[in-house]
Order: sequence, then C-alpha cells, then structure tokens
Amino acid sequence: MLGTSMAAIDSSIVNVSLPVIRNHFNADVERVQWVVTAYMISFCLFIPLTSWLKSRIGYFYLYTGCVTVFTIGSLLCSLSVSLDMLVFARIIQAIGGGAMSPTSLAILSDTFPKEERGSAIGWWGIGNVMGPALGPTLGGVLTHYFGWPSVFYINIPIGILTLWMNYRYLGFLKKIPISKPKFDTSGFTFFSLFIVSVQYATSSTSRKGLGSVEFILGLLACILSLYFFMRSSRKPDPLLDLTVFKSATFNRAAIVVVIRSIALFGGMFFIPFLLQGQVGFSEIQSGLLMLPNALMMLVTRPFAGRMADKGLTRNISVAGILIVSISFVFFSRIDPGTSVGWIIVSMMIRGLGMSLLVAPVSTALLNSVGPFQTATATSMNSLLQQLGGSIGIALSTVAHSYIYAYYEGKNHPPAMAEHFALQWGFMLTSFIILLAIIPALKLPEKAILFKDRQEMASE
Repeated sequence: MLGTSMAAIDSSIVNVSLPVIRNHFNADVERVQWVVTAYMISFCLFIPLTSWLKSRIGYFYLYTGCVTVFTIGSLLCSLSVSLDMLVFARIIQAIGGGAMSPTSLAILSDTFPKEERGSAIGWWGIGNVMGPALGPTLGGVLTHYFGWPSVFYINIPIGILTLWMNYRYLGFLKKIPISKPKFDTSGFTFFSLFIVSVQYATSSTSRKGLGSVEFILGLLACILSLYFFMRSSRKPDPLLDLTVFKSATFNRAAIVVVIRSIALFGGMFFIPFLLQGQVGFSEIQSGLLMLPNALMMLVTRPFAGRMADKGLTRNISVAGILIVSISFVFFSRIDPGTSVGWIIVSMMIRGLGMSLLVAPVSTALLNSVGPFQTATATSMNSLLQQLGGSIGIALSTVAHSYIYAYYEGKNHPPAMAEHFALQWGFMLTSFIILLAIIPALKLPEKAILFKDRQEMASE
C-alpha cells in the first residue's frame, strides 16, 4: 500500500503545482500538460511488462526494482532546470511506477483468498486512492512553502522507507517459483505504437482539428497497430494474455474503468486552474479545499470493500457513478462568488462517489478471471486506467481550447472565456461518466455469494 500510494500521490500531487510550473517555465497549458501526460503514456508502456517480469524475476525483485527506479526519477524531477528536463524525468519515474500498482495488486490477489480479496483491496485501495486524493492538498502545502520541486523530493524518504519494508516483510515472495518466458518483442513494439498513436491522434485535434491529416494518420496508426498487436497475442507467451476479454464480466468492468478514467482524469486536471486562476485561492488554499475529498474516501472506502466481498458490485457501482456525476455538476457552478462551503460539499460528494466506484469494479474485474490470469488482469486494470486518463486529459484540453476560442470569438474578455471553458468542461465530464452506467448495470450482483452456496451444496 505504501509503495502504490507513492506512485498514486505522484499522479496528482503535481497537478496543484501546474499553474506555478507553468509560470516558472513561462509555458502555455498545452506544453504544461505534458508534465502529466508524458508520465501517463510512459506508465502505460511499462504496465504490460509486469506479467513477463514477474515470471522472469519474481514479485519481490520486480516490486523492489520499481520502487528504486521511481525514487531515482523523483530526484531527477526535483533537480530539473527546464520543462523538457522535467518531462524527461517524469518518464523515468513512470518506468518504475508503471508496474508498481499492478504488481502490488497481483501480490494481494495471489496472497489473500477470494472471500477476503475485496476487503484486502479495499484497505490497499485506501492508499491507492488516498494518494490522488491527498496529493493536491500535500502538493499545495509543499508548493506554497518550499516551491514546486518539493512535490518530488517528498517521494525520496517514502521510497527509502518502502524499500526497507520490502526487505523486512515481503521476503516470502522470493519463494514463489519463476520461469523464463520469451519476451514478445513484436507485441511490445505494436503495443507501444498503439499507445503513442492514441495520444498523438488525440492531442493533434487541439492543434489541427478532426479533419486534419495529422489526426487521420494518427487514427490510422492506432487501428493498424492495435490489429497487429492483437494478432501477435495469439502466439505462445504473448505480452498480454488477451483471453481475459473472453469473460463478459471482465469486459464490462474494463469499460467502466476506461470511462471512469477518461472523465475523472480529464475533469480533475482543471480543478487547480479553477481554484487558483478563476477563484483566486493560493496553492495551499486550493490544496486544503481538496482535503474533504480525501477524508470522505478514507471513511467510506473500507465499507465499499466489504460490500464488494458480499458481491454487491452492480448497485454500489451505479450509485458511485451517479454521485461522481453530480459532483462535477457542482464543480461547474464554482465561480469567484462561490462560498467555501459549496466547494467543500462538492469535494465530499466526489469522495463518496469515488469510494463506491473503485473497489467494487476492481473486485468484479479480478474475480472474473482464473488465478493464472491474475497478473494479466491487474496489469489490464492499471493500463486501462492510465490510458483512459491520458485520453481524458487530452480530450479535456481540446474541449477547453475549442470552448475558450468560441467565447473569445464572441468578444468575451479572456477571464470570462476561461470561466465558460472550465464550466462547460465540467459539465462534459459529468455527462461522460454517466455513460459508464450502461456496462455497470450488467455487472454481477451477489454473484460471489451464489457461487459460494453452489460450492457448499456440491460438497
């Protein structure tokens, strides 16, 4: 939980510092977004290596290596003297962070019995979700008092503590047998081309539009690379075992994860710009205003895990989707005259919705596959989350640019055009996440309990 929290914190702690980083390097929003997007793309590229590395070196050395590389990357981020160097250092971070979350989740899934897995994921999820939740608050405090490099320095002592705990408490993982599967070079090549093409096609719309040659070429590259990747997965020892998609429950849970990530990452990317740029709060004030979101998740996440253990995934997930959608409607009403109480309530609503939406969906996804597919399932969960988030940020940036240009063209002052761009961006996010209700309504309800009764009857 500690190692995953470190990676999860880093996915959001930098967000509240983006306006400061933007001013420090005198860059526009499109360039600054690469501080987040480059991390997420690289994160995606290394997630599929989890299963292969786990088989080659085992969970213990894989997890320890991830933490070590991530900590070194954090040090390089804090020492960056240019925006390009910072983006490069974020890529180094992602090399370590990419396999950290799926590896830790796979360790839990292989260690805990199925009837306790939901609770284990729920408690582990406190760290995994509290990271992004506490990240903005911590980032605001650190940026305010110590400058933006401190949001990366904070990872160094956490990384050292995590390594110490790994050697002290996870030594039993060394006993797990390892094998020597071949590396799927062609599969990784096509997969990498697919991830890069998705980001290129998405980001090119903000510069050239949907009818541009760049977008069409990017979309064509996406389709071709995905096709060849799927073909390469049919051979022995593929990069990712795509047979997990034969499970209808896995597919439904995966779709929920993608839609959820597109909406949440895209919508939350602009929260600091709203609170600092529009409303006028300082970095520390905007960070503290996000704290109720984290506290609500801290209180409600174990409850969601227990409900998942009982098989109550469908109704809990649908409720979470509706609540998160409502929270973004609340965010869309925030302006310079909005009370602090309204912002706090909005954050608390989002925290409750996120608790209900994450643990049940993850549990349903993992329980839909066999034990030999656990590493692949956890990798796909993290991959879809990061890929959806990357697309979400890019799409939100595109929507923001179009809406801003529209209102600016109607002779609105820049501040008013920015306000409308943020407002409609949150409303778009609210609508996008509602689309997840369609697959969520088909998730299993009380499936685990029913299966347990069947097994007892057969015995």
